[in-house]
Amino acid sequence: MPSHSPARILNLGILAHVDAGKTSLTERLLHAAGVVDELGSVDDGSTRTDSLALERRRGITIKSAVVSFPLDGVSVNLIDTPGHPDFIAEVERVLSVLDGAVLVVSAVEGVQPQTRLLLRTLRRLAIPTLVFVNKVDRRGADGDRVLAEIGRKLTPAVVAMGTVRSPGTQGARAVPYAPDDAAFRARLTECLAERDDALLTAYVDDDLAALTPARLRAALAEQTRRAEVHPVFFGSAITGTGITALTDAVKELLPAASGPPDGPLAGAVFKVERGPAGEKVAYARLYSGVVRVRDRVPLAGRATDSADTGGAVTGRVTDGKVTAVSVFERGAAVPRGTAAAGQIAQLWGLGDIRIGDVLGDVRAVPERHAPRRHFAPPTLETVVVPRRAADKGALHAALTQLAEQDPLIGLRQDPLRQEISVSLYGEVQKEVVEATLAEEYGIGVEFRGTTTLCVERVVGTGAHAEIIDTAPNPFLATVGLRVEPAPPGAGVAFRLGVELGSMPYAFFKAVEETVRETLRQGVYGWEVPDCVVTMTHSGYWPRQSHAHAVFDKSMSSTAGDFRQLTPLVLMDALRAAGTRVCEPLHRFRLTVPADVFGTLLPVLGRLRAVPRAPVVRGSSYVLDGVIPAAHVHELERLLPGLTRGEAEWDSAFERYEPVRGAPPTRPRTDHNPLDRKEYVQRVTRRTGTGAG
Repeated sequence: MPSHSPARILNLGILAHVDAGKTSLTERLLHAAGVVDELGSVDDGSTRTDSLALERRRGITIKSAVVSFPLDGVSVNLIDTPGHPDFIAEVERVLSVLDGAVLVVSAVEGVQPQTRLLLRTLRRLAIPTLVFVNKVDRRGADGDRVLAEIGRKLTPAVVAMGTVRSPGTQGARAVPYAPDDAAFRARLTECLAERDDALLTAYVDDDLAALTPARLRAALAEQTRRAEVHPVFFGSAITGTGITALTDAVKELLPAASGPPDGPLAGAVFKVERGPAGEKVAYARLYSGVVRVRDRVPLAGRATDSADTGGAVTGRVTDGKVTAVSVFERGAAVPRGTAAAGQIAQLWGLGDIRIGDVLGDVRAVPERHAPRRHFAPPTLETVVVPRRAADKGALHAALTQLAEQDPLIGLRQDPLRQEISVSLYGEVQKEVVEATLAEEYGIGVEFRGTTTLCVERVVGTGAHAEIIDTAPNPFLATVGLRVEPAPPGAGVAFRLGVELGSMPYAFFKAVEETVRETLRQGVYGWEVPDCVVTMTHSGYWPRQSHAHAVFDKSMSSTAGDFRQLTPLVLMDALRAAGTRVCEPLHRFRLTVPADVFGTLLPVLGRLRAVPRAPVVRGSSYVLDGVIPAAHVHELERLLPGLTRGEAEWDSAFERYEPVRGAPPTRPRTDHNPLDRKEYVQRVTRRTGTGAG
């Protein structure tokens, strides 16, 4: 291993619901480690990780940021992530590179919708996670209430490692439990014994000699590293109380990065940004091997869109030459000649790099670290129009660059209407896109016609085939496809029901890639995200030449024939199977004064919200329920006036449900394979081939 690489590395994520204090905690950890001399402030826009002007101005994290600090021989790469749900895609990409996480919960607000979503995902991915209850010094802080909420709403597999004295005051202190505290030892043993038979036996037999503090601490570390138990710590990022106990736990209870530096190069790209000169800078977590300046490294593309392949390689394989390498040390990125397994590296020179790409050997990237879809896709789409017509070309180039940094900003260009649409999570993200285009690219824009992004679910099984040299097939290819439904979240699976050797592999690849592309616009124009497509028929004409060895396209199949025929076959199969348009629903929690509850109910009904029975909490009502995503923004706009500004509102994507009534349609941006005559005319005109 290169001499500059530390003995132990921990890639640590800081995650939370917005305003729980993630960035302040990051700043406090850097200060405690001596990396920064003065604490930065979110309110003042002086924090180390919120480096964008827009982040400083709004006081929220928009882009994930990496900083590093030393911790008693461990080099911690700390990744601060956005907490606002509009930027959940940033969190999603970070999850695949973490060794451990700290989930921050506010001691005042307690468990919030994003908190539940995050821990559920962390547990599903088996990422070791500590919980830090922040803001114990804030008025209204109640550590006991929040601890009970964590056990009830997140997971019962939690154990408090301390308590709070004088909560809700400036003098609040987080006090760790002593290892020999009998009550604490009993609670810890009871929690750990559920997954440790030896401890359970000792606990039942009241064998105190076997339940030593050292034995319990070792069992706690083991179960925490397996993501089975989540220790809970209390403190305040502002005052610093409780920070020492948290950093001790990070060092002792979370696992360090592992991976052979002498193995084959393997890494995953989780972030791409543009440097001062417009060059791409890739952030990659290395799992194996070493990358050096001037190395030529292979890049394999992974699916990262909503119709993904479960992390499988998509077939885009290229390479690039690394021109510069930086690693993170003591709060900053430091230029180095190499980066090794376990480290997070910034890499320059890889012009074709994309988020989700794998560097080197795909097989050496652990399965848990494969980029996958963990959260819901965007549910809004809006048309972006430049204020000056002359900026149309520059707008497309700028949005393309933004989409490189955030692949879930799905660009759709409609050549007929000369419009560009982007998919978004919410109104705040729209404001950020607008400000970014203005400040970084000098382009003023307006948004028109924000619509809800629906999906199409396959209802039954449908099949269609077209045979080469048989009307009405105008292309030199045989393609047969069967479409079947798949469970929500399963993605698109492409399978072969014919022999792989029945035609060149490139033709099969052309069909698969075209199937995935075509499914972005189903029968009603919406994406078809979950289905199984099986190729049932295949056939081609081998390469034909005249006597003087001149290639004759009119007698020879090409990959283009398969790309052009596949949309016609697939759409006929989809029509035979049937699709149902489904709209996104958000779950919500709404707290309102009791005296306005009666006037609020008719509004909820008009907006098609379905609340559950209210829960009385003092002089307020708490409502949980679901509401169509299309009406979330309108309700958020109405709530201040309906509740005298006293409403507390949270919402997050929940699921898709079939649309009531006539299914909405989405304008197509392709050559419309639903209309055979129009489609054939367009593609043959574009390619200059005859229609046969």
